[in-house]
Amino acid sequence: MSLEMMDVDTKAKPDTTARKDWMGVLAKAPPARLATLFEEIGARHGFTWLRPPEVGGVMLRGRTGGTGAAFNLGEMSVTRSALQLDTGEVGHAHVQGRDKAQAERAALVDALMQTERAKDIRKTVSSRLWRNTRRRGPLDWPRRRPPKSISSPWFGGKTDA
Repeated sequence: MSLEMMDVDTKAKPDTTARKDWMGVLAKAPPARLATLFEEIGARHGFTWLRPPEVGGVMLRGRTGGTGAAFNLGEMSVTRSALQLDTGEVGHAHVQGRDKAQAERAALVDALMQTERAKDIRKTVSSRLWRNTRRRGPLDWPRRRPPKSISSPWFGGKTDA
């Protein structure tokens, strides 16, 4: 199939890699920080819920040494939502935790990043959150030093028992 035959409007859709990056930043954003930036940009728009915020769980998987056999590490709560702006753009969000307002804000920002306001929103929201995640770590939590020794047999340590 030639490129002329493909019915794809690449200018109307954001770059997949860029969208993946900003959705990752929104998913990891501290709720209070995103709420503050959300109010700064005046992001309240008319929208219709495609999927109202709902809380669920996901299983976290891990691999020993990054290459070993997969194992179930544990469960984590997540909140997801999807909405459509009155202008037609669709926003999705999956955020860690049970904060439905955070999922709504993240989905709204995702949808707005697909409009003509994308440049302003990127400057106000994404770049500030991106700097935070780059400077402080992936979730903007205080950095904790790893323990000097781990006394669990799972991690090669010894137990007192």
